[in-house]
Amino acid sequence: QVQLVESGGGLVQAGGSLRLSCAASGRTFSSYAMGWFRQAPGKEREFVAAIRRSGGSGYYADSVKGRFAISRDNAKNTVYLQMNSLKPEDTAVYYCAADLPGSGSYYYTPLGVFGSWGKGTQVTVSS
Repeated sequence: QVQLVESGGGLVQAGGSLRLSCAASGRTFSSYAMGWFRQAPGKEREFVAAIRRSGGSGYYADSVKGRFAISRDNAKNTVYLQMNSLKPEDTAVYYCAADLPGSGSYYYTPLGVFGSWGKGTQVTVSS
């Protein structure tokens, strides 16, 4: 089992930037892919970005491609989401997820099946 804790959310104006972090513990971090998802009020949770267990280039939703960048530091057991050129429609609770079994919902992506989740961090983009 893995524990995931997100941080870095907040309130930012449109066009601004934020960097989210997710610290993992409980399993060998470099053995599983990591991802970010988000859920806006009244909407279903959606995929944002994912990265392979070894790092490298990420895989992105079309809505964030070119604006967001996912990265990971396996020495620090941490995955990041750099968010630039933020838009009001990026407002959501952002969740970190691991390509591992868990007790919640499962999301299938080309980089894995994400079933372990953090509690989320709120990102609000004002116009």
